[in-house]
Amino acid sequence: MKRFKLIKQFFISIIVTGCLLSCNDGKDETPWLNLINNNTLDGWNIKGGDASYKVENGVVIGTTAANTPNTFLTTNKMYGDFIFEIDFKVDSTMNSGIQIRSNSLPYYQNGRVHGYQVEIDPSKRAWSGGIYDEGRRKWLNTLENNIKAQKAFKQNEWNHYRVEAIADTIKTWVNGVPASYLIDDKTACGFIGLQVHSIGNKKEKLGKQVMWKNAKILTDNLSKYSKKSPLTPVVTKNNLTVNEKKSGWKMLWDGKTTNGWRGAKLDKFPSKGWSIENGELIVADTGGAESEAGGDIVTTDVYSNFELQVDFKLTPGANSGIKYYVDTEINKGPGSSIGLEYQILDDKLHADAKLGSHEGSRTVCSLYDLIQADPNKPINVIGAWNTAYIKSINNHVEHWLNGVKVLEYERGNKDFLKLVSESKYAKWPNFGVLEKGQILLQDHGDKVSFRNIKIKIPTENKK
Repeated sequence: MKRFKLIKQFFISIIVTGCLLSCNDGKDETPWLNLINNNTLDGWNIKGGDASYKVENGVVIGTTAANTPNTFLTTNKMYGDFIFEIDFKVDSTMNSGIQIRSNSLPYYQNGRVHGYQVEIDPSKRAWSGGIYDEGRRKWLNTLENNIKAQKAFKQNEWNHYRVEAIADTIKTWVNGVPASYLIDDKTACGFIGLQVHSIGNKKEKLGKQVMWKNAKILTDNLSKYSKKSPLTPVVTKNNLTVNEKKSGWKMLWDGKTTNGWRGAKLDKFPSKGWSIENGELIVADTGGAESEAGGDIVTTDVYSNFELQVDFKLTPGANSGIKYYVDTEINKGPGSSIGLEYQILDDKLHADAKLGSHEGSRTVCSLYDLIQADPNKPINVIGAWNTAYIKSINNHVEHWLNGVKVLEYERGNKDFLKLVSESKYAKWPNFGVLEKGQILLQDHGDKVSFRNIKIKIPTENKK
């Protein structure tokens, strides 16, 4: 009987072992969708420059061309949340990258490809797997402190990338080694692109190649297949990017406190009407009653020449604004403080869009009541974030929206003074021509959110 039991246990162990081996034979059961099929470039198109692409035995080969911009082979399909894997090999003298959540829009730099790029960097810097914002903010997640990832890249050999883009989180791996971990919500959807970098007229780089194969993507049930990363995430919200730090930008709001701001009619920050939630500075909804709640807020410092960047998010029918060259002492009575205003408005639902001293001068991004912004401005839908950028250098002022210039003017010239004389501001002496002033965020009684408030002061203006 004992012998029989031993024999029985032996056969059971063989069966179990066999099952385990068959279930763990190394086969990837992930339901991947291949992006390179039938030995053709079906499903892809070329954008940007004139580098060439072809497919041989399932391998996409990109070849450099002289005197042409960066070239991208991009998917016809757009992708939001996904997990993506690909193999690539690059000439050791070349730079390349893989675009994700990228776009090419007619109004943005004449269709320039822009968006997140997973860097391919065979140089001594070795930032392969880092995240670069092509055509916009430049470096977002470098590898200077990730030695393991730097060493993971193999020169002149096939390398493997894994990229997870889920909600506001992007994670990358180079040959299985965690490389980047970025939290950023600038763009939620776009194409995937394979880059052949521009080489100018460098003859020694003419005809160099980048190769890709085994490109595959997963878009469903991502939580099941997502991997954890041991890296500390790089968070861009209310923080400066690598390039911003180098070029002299400073945070004008820290994303957590009221430091650096006060009520326009107060010597401290308002006790009501404003809140700080999840890194957002939010105006309360009081039914559109201007200054009935907390009132406008202003910077505690004053500025002359500057570059200002602010993200804003509207709710349906909302009205607000960003004012500059504000002097809170000029108008000490109730109501808004006086200053030049970058209008923030829901043009479709708010009646103010049809008012103003000049047609369209109260629409979003306009110089309020004076100059209309370009009607073809690239405004995002209500509830999505937009980026306002105001540049004022030596009285030349520009308003930008989402990377596109929508108006410009000269403070104090004849045309400007004429516009003021025909507007609601005519009763205020020297309106809009102050040498310096505060920056103001307006409380117009509608819910509007702000974040990523940054300023850059030209070097010659710094004390």
